[in-house]
Amino acid sequence: MTTTGTEIDDYITTRLQPQYQETVATLRALMAECAPGAAECLTYGSPAWRGKRILAVISQSKTHLTFAFERGAEFEDAHGLLAGNGKKTRHVKIKVRDGVNETALRDYIAQAVRLDQI
Repeated sequence: MTTTGTEIDDYITTRLQPQYQETVATLRALMAECAPGAAECLTYGSPAWRGKRILAVISQSKTHLTFAFERGAEFEDAHGLLAGNGKKTRHVKIKVRDGVNETALRDYIAQAVRLDQI
């Protein structure tokens, strides 16, 4: 089953906490800019982007958004924002009051796209 942008929009307006909507719009724009070949989809019940494999997933908690990279354990973390200690995934916690570090996220997205080509 293919997910359309409309389904993602519906998810955001019906399931995403209102305080996160602007931040998710920023993340979607960054993904469109930095990973234009990635397909936006729903994965694990959350907005995600797929190249050959899943590149990134957004999930929400009560206190922050998590922007997770499926192969983040392989990233160079020059920005020191990646968290997690599993074998594959790393994530960035984004609190609304802190905003989005677009420079760091562009770097992480570029790394995700490069790794997806391997």
